[in-house]
Amino acid sequence: MKMRKIGKSDLNVSEICLGTMTWGSQDSLENAHAQIAHAKEQGINFMDTAEMYPVNPVRAETVGDTEEIIGKYFAATGDRADWVLATKIAGPSGFISQEGITPATLEARLDLSLKRLQSEYVDLYQLHWPNRGSYHFRQHWTFDPSAQPAKEEILDNMRAVSEKMAELQKAGKVREFGTSNESVWGMTQWQRVAEETGGPRMQSIQNEYSLMCRLYDTDMAEFAVHEGVTLLAYSVLACGMLSGKYHGGTTIDPDSRLAVGGGLGGRVTPQAWPAVEAYMEIAKNHGLDPVAMSIAWSLTRPFDVMPIIGGRSVEQLQHSIDGGTLVLSKEVLAEIDAAHRAHGKPF
Repeated sequence: MKMRKIGKSDLNVSEICLGTMTWGSQDSLENAHAQIAHAKEQGINFMDTAEMYPVNPVRAETVGDTEEIIGKYFAATGDRADWVLATKIAGPSGFISQEGITPATLEARLDLSLKRLQSEYVDLYQLHWPNRGSYHFRQHWTFDPSAQPAKEEILDNMRAVSEKMAELQKAGKVREFGTSNESVWGMTQWQRVAEETGGPRMQSIQNEYSLMCRLYDTDMAEFAVHEGVTLLAYSVLACGMLSGKYHGGTTIDPDSRLAVGGGLGGRVTPQAWPAVEAYMEIAKNHGLDPVAMSIAWSLTRPFDVMPIIGGRSVEQLQHSIDGGTLVLSKEVLAEIDAAHRAHGKPF
């Protein structure tokens, strides 16, 4: 497993990150612990979670359950020091806090996460989505930035949060910080505020990125290259669509995310299945595992990307891990590019 740094930090991690978001809903504690152990055997040392997990579905009564599962693993194995651990504080929400991310909530909810994780520190603490809202999760179709608070109100909050971030870092509770579901404007302001306040810079951004969701490819990519920010790519298999397991939506396992979660967060559209078929055909014609192909492709991008992988079992997880060592030919990459041009925005 290749190792590299997150952003400009000293966090040295495997270039593939273990995702955890269904642990405690669709996946049991035993299954989760087996996946952690297997990932470690395969050279993965980077794990991502969030206070709101598990998802599928998200429920107020299960908030924090995934962090507790991870904490129980650390308590049982003593392996905390072997992992670079990332978690997130949620923005304004009906099931955690309407107040969103403020200096007070940043520390209070970090402390709750640390207690659940049975850890004295978090290596990477991320803002799950901005207080002002986000265009992610298919919200880009109706995105209206004119409805956001005034610029100075947003920046005042960022300055106050940045100063608190510096305090948490100095206290040893957090090593580095990052964002999630952010925009170019938001990232630019966070880095500018860090310079103004002397607070920590944002080392990473966790946004959706896959063969079927490439909003990151232009302005965001340019920002990341010049500012030294790492993309932690979530839903890199488009919620399982790029595994081919849904067969165009005609065959659905009753325990799958599509069956449990309906339209996969708006990803199931009439345009999506032809796009899936195009990528499945490329994998088939070249004798490739479509899961490994999708992960391998993400690692070829001209900006720093670390895919977050997940699975319902150790066996499923291994398909994604195999993508870390798969080298795609020029022919495969050219065909992927052609498929993207033909199916540019399937959802």
